[in-house]
Amino acid sequence: MTAALAALVLLPAVGGAGLLVTGRRADRVAGPLALALTAGALVLAAVVAAARPRLSAPFLGIVDGGDLRLIVDGLSAVLVVLVAGIALLVTVFAVADLPADAARARFFGLVLLFVAAMLATVTAATLPALLLAWEVMGATSYALIGFRWDEPGKLAAGTRAFVTTRAGDLGLYVAAGAALAATGSLVLADLDAAEGGWADLAAAGVLVAALGKSAQLPFSAWLSAAMQGPSPVSALLHSATMVAAGGYLLIRMQPLLAATGWAATAAAWAGALTALVLGAVAVAQSDLKQLLAASTAAQLGFVVLAAGVGATAGGTAQLVAHAAVKAGLFVAAGAWLTALGTKQLAGLRGAARRYPGMGAAATVAALALAGVPPLSLWATKDEVLAGVEGTALTVVALAAAVLSAVYAGRILAVVLARPTGEEPLDEEEPGTHRIPLPSRAAAGILAVFAAGLGVLALPAVADALKAVLDAEGEPSPGLGDLLLSGALAVVALALTVAGSRARPGFAPALERSPLASWAGLGHLLSPRPALALARVLAAVDDRGIDRAVRGVGLAAHRIARLAARADDGGIDRAVAAVAGGTRRGAASAARGDSRVIDGAVRGLARAVRRAGSAARRPQTGLLHQYYAQAVAGLGVLLVLLLLVR
Repeated sequence: MTAALAALVLLPAVGGAGLLVTGRRADRVAGPLALALTAGALVLAAVVAAARPRLSAPFLGIVDGGDLRLIVDGLSAVLVVLVAGIALLVTVFAVADLPADAARARFFGLVLLFVAAMLATVTAATLPALLLAWEVMGATSYALIGFRWDEPGKLAAGTRAFVTTRAGDLGLYVAAGAALAATGSLVLADLDAAEGGWADLAAAGVLVAALGKSAQLPFSAWLSAAMQGPSPVSALLHSATMVAAGGYLLIRMQPLLAATGWAATAAAWAGALTALVLGAVAVAQSDLKQLLAASTAAQLGFVVLAAGVGATAGGTAQLVAHAAVKAGLFVAAGAWLTALGTKQLAGLRGAARRYPGMGAAATVAALALAGVPPLSLWATKDEVLAGVEGTALTVVALAAAVLSAVYAGRILAVVLARPTGEEPLDEEEPGTHRIPLPSRAAAGILAVFAAGLGVLALPAVADALKAVLDAEGEPSPGLGDLLLSGALAVVALALTVAGSRARPGFAPALERSPLASWAGLGHLLSPRPALALARVLAAVDDRGIDRAVRGVGLAAHRIARLAARADDGGIDRAVAAVAGGTRRGAASAARGDSRVIDGAVRGLARAVRRAGSAARRPQTGLLHQYYAQAVAGLGVLLVLLLLVR
């Protein structure tokens, strides 16, 4: 099963890289290949979800957890199936929706790499593996949002999304450093073992990274810019992949948040306030994709809230249900954009009637988004709210849930209205653009899941999910809670639809309010202050620091020249003179040694040699000669004695 886990990530990654390298030559086969690989990924996801394998590849061997480790546990098992399933359905839609002359190999290559990165993210068990997947996901999302880079504003939108999320991503590196300092390990499961300030620093890093990726306050505005991307990209990013990754990370790191205390509270309030504020922003939108984008941040706010209050099962269920609902709505929005040429709500009046198949799927998804019983988000929101403690937080979360019904009602009031003028009511009639069957099928399957996941309201199903996630003991909503939230959703939805018909001028008034421009959040994190500061620092650098550095360099150069002259003119000559004198003295000593000492030694040696030769002559071996020598010697001695006396 280890091979299945490796293949789950590597097949789409290798396939995507191959398409990118091949380029336009692979445009014809790109769509079928992407379909085959995402279908294979779904099969492999089901296999690994059942088998729960683990995989490790060496990376940083000098530290515990430095390997690229992938593990499928209960949470990963749910997420890999979700990611692969949504990727397959969105790919089906993309094959049908993408223009024939588009760079399909580049598009599907990026999509496959993006999906591989998300699959690695939800199975990563160490920080190196998570960071690698996280970075690839961010880079490919930038390329996908700016896919039509030659059109004005597209590349800038991708850049804004990339820069904003990257600013938050730095938190993961801070968390990695804190984890290593506190525990000596880079294993994600060991993060909650950190103590004191290191634990606070790690929790803060994880929280910032997750809020940035999931477009939570104050990072929400990048999601508006991301709507410049192609419709399939919006459907993929906003459902089960990049925007959902932050919520997943907080659910995964919930023990760390709980260990610090303040981080859990901060996450809960960040999620609740995002659900409320971005819900109000969604209500004021006149562009369907912008409405869905704001509602994505709002709905994922409930996931972040769940991580903060410890309702991990409710947060996971919300993540899964929202993925099906939002993917279906983005598929419908993209299909209507292609067929009708507009994404403005005013231009989509009666779209569900003109295209009944897609209209039915979108209606079911919008009802689920509103939280209408017995559909999915009705059950999952209450699973989250069951874990909320405190009156203020509960009121904010309930108000955000009611707003869900309001912005869903705005969609339904427009697309279910009767078309104006002479527009045909049947997509089969001349003058209309048909929505391809694959797009309708993808939206229909997603609508089935958006409705069917309402079974999570059943205690037996909810308990089974908690058992899979090892979250037994987490609170569940009571029947009264379910009835109350369902009633609030139905009333809010009905009032919104009826109000849209009775007071048609109310929506335009909202669209002129500050909420329509995302409540000024774009200016809050605008790059202009940073650019102004950068210009000031550049001026200080050029006029002050740069000049000072150049001055120091010139002074050092002059000093070096003077030192070189002193060296050449004084020290060098002195050294040469000493060396010459030493050489001459050595030559004189060598001559004296050769002529005097050596001559004396040689003369003495010659004298000793002659004396030796003379001393050997008397040694003849003849006895009478020895007697004669003795007599001569005694005679000499006698003469000496006589002379001395």
